[in-house]
Amino acid sequence: MTIQNHPSRLDNPQSLKFETFSYLPPMSETQIIAQIEYCLSQDWDCAVEYAEAERSMDDYWYMWKLPLFGLRDAQKVMQALNDCRDADPTCLVRLVAYDRKHQSRGMQFVVHKGGL
Repeated sequence: MTIQNHPSRLDNPQSLKFETFSYLPPMSETQIIAQIEYCLSQDWDCAVEYAEAERSMDDYWYMWKLPLFGLRDAQKVMQALNDCRDADPTCLVRLVAYDRKHQSRGMQFVVHKGGL
């Protein structure tokens, strides 16, 4: 087995990796919907967050509208992600799934890397 070192540097935005799935190629809309469906099947509540490229390493990102508490339709969650991306295509957009039972994030991943 060969281990590869990924050269990631703060001064090179193209090399930055974010969240779950960051070392994989960008996901298609079908793959993103499959991940949303997994989150919903775990009874997690989804939310959409975004940040400018220069703020992408900050701990807190802006929340797009309100969290989607109780929403169990993957297509509507995907529509919220697309609406956020379309509002400012230069921003990074991520999906966050909150686990109410453990009061933590169950999953989060970047869906759109606009400014990078």
